[in-house]
Amino acid sequence: MTALERVQAYLDACQPGLKVIELAEDTSTAELAARALGVGVGQIAKSLLFKARDGYIMVVAAGDVRMDAKELKKTAGSKVRMANAEEVLAVTGYPVGGVCPFALPRPVPVYLDESLKRYDVVYAAAGTPNSALPITFDQLRKITRGIPCRVSLDSEMD
Repeated sequence: MTALERVQAYLDACQPGLKVIELAEDTSTAELAARALGVGVGQIAKSLLFKARDGYIMVVAAGDVRMDAKELKKTAGSKVRMANAEEVLAVTGYPVGGVCPFALPRPVPVYLDESLKRYDVVYAAAGTPNSALPITFDQLRKITRGIPCRVSLDSEMD
């Protein structure tokens, strides 16, 4: 089963009606995804994996914000560092640029940054560097069992 099939099967089981979009264009960065989808960079939900003292955490945030190191440390309970590409693939089952925040091979705490709430619909990666999933914040929270938080600084691109 491909990553896209795994993501769609997960959606079909827990949130029927949501459909993955596969694009011809590269969507591996927030900027590229926004261009391919014809939306603002902030509307791209970037999934970032961090290594904390006791394991990994994932933060999903708007594509136009930077992470606040102090808030991340408070949220994780320790200092964190960005996971490297090998760790991302091993922990999430997805390559950098295509990290989907659900249908993971093992549980990882997911934190949903409030920067996503600015939009009615955001676009999360769906397992590959050329896929996207249009989804609301509430749907994302339900599917990921994500914890709403504020770990971002103000938007870089507003």
